[in-house]
Amino acid sequence: MKNCLICQRITAIQQHQNPWFVRELTSGYVVLADSQYFKGYTLFLAKAHVTELHLMTPAQKTRFLIEMSWVAEACALAFHADKMNIEMLGNGDAHAHWHLFPRHLGDTPKPGPVWWVDPAIMYADTATPNATELATAKAALNQALDHVLAKY
Repeated sequence: MKNCLICQRITAIQQHQNPWFVRELTSGYVVLADSQYFKGYTLFLAKAHVTELHLMTPAQKTRFLIEMSWVAEACALAFHADKMNIEMLGNGDAHAHWHLFPRHLGDTPKPGPVWWVDPAIMYADTATPNATELATAKAALNQALDHVLAKY
């Protein structure tokens, strides 16, 4: 859809113009998030413009869920997570996508969800990786994806 931010980002991936793109899977695209306050924060974007899991065909939904679990496993491995937070919200961007947060002990002022971090801090310019940091993170995630996908 023309007005959908995620569809626009997918178009940029398809045109080789999305620097955050990591890998294409059958049901979606793996991308690092623009903000890396939580190192390794990854998104898994559904290829099809669907707003809810229950609107996918059973086969699409099963594949999307399984592949998300593989991406989450790779994130945990690549970024040495103590815990993974996985969410599918869609209130801001109504296109099925997963937020995958590798979490580490003490990564927030008090234990809780990532959304308790002040957005001014979480999305500050200092949370945007430079080109070298982005390349390093993408390489680590790709290597972990290779390892995880080889198991299945």
